[in-house]
Amino acid sequence: MLKVENLTKTYDDGTVALKDVSFEVPDGEFLVILGLSGAGKSTLLRCINRLIEPTEGKIIWNGTDITTASREGLREIRRHIGMVFQEFNLVERSSVMTNVLSGRLGYVKAWRTILHNFPKKEVNRALKNLNRVGIADLANKRADELSGGQRQRVGIARALMQEPHLMLADEPVASLDPVLAHSILRYLEQLNQEDGITVLCSLHFLDLVRRYASHVVGLKDGQVVFQGIPEDITDQRFKEIYGEEAEQITVT
Repeated sequence: MLKVENLTKTYDDGTVALKDVSFEVPDGEFLVILGLSGAGKSTLLRCINRLIEPTEGKIIWNGTDITTASREGLREIRRHIGMVFQEFNLVERSSVMTNVLSGRLGYVKAWRTILHNFPKKEVNRALKNLNRVGIADLANKRADELSGGQRQRVGIARALMQEPHLMLADEPVASLDPVLAHSILRYLEQLNQEDGITVLCSLHFLDLVRRYASHVVGLKDGQVVFQGIPEDITDQRFKEIYGEEAEQITVT
């Protein structure tokens, strides 16, 4: 169970990105954070693994308060939280294999990572995860030779190296065309349903939310304006999240 309690984030310039955000995520959910750009979605996800430090509030995961964890404690917590980024965050000049193996840094001795001398079992683990996302044949390609959809699949395989119990996906399909968007979300759905990994994924488009989400948290100006199931997002609820002038766009 993940509990977010009264979470607030105010940046140094005074921008309030999150204000008193509270919700719960039972294990095994596919929760979508829905909202416009600037609503606070990315800040929220990055606060959960403390890539961004919250200003106030608590984030409790399986009884552990992430917000007060020590550096060593946070390192242990992060071992079990995978993250997929909108802009992929790959080392462009490195191979697909090297990028995927970097997801194992919390488990392998530092000298091995510096020398790229990973144990055979870790290489096999990486190949297995690349196979799960259908690109094992690209293991020796450089990351900058891949398409956007292939890069995002590398990002998912890298996150899987952590053997995560929780997966955070920050706008994972924002830079992809509709066909690739569905492909990436189906991989996340598969991990959720087959592996029981809890997924928190931020998205823009309501039709994608209705297709993949089990529950939804709607953010507007850093505040929660909706919590519920996708079917409960009526036209009026949609406008509460996106504004009165917003129109629904279908991604086919």
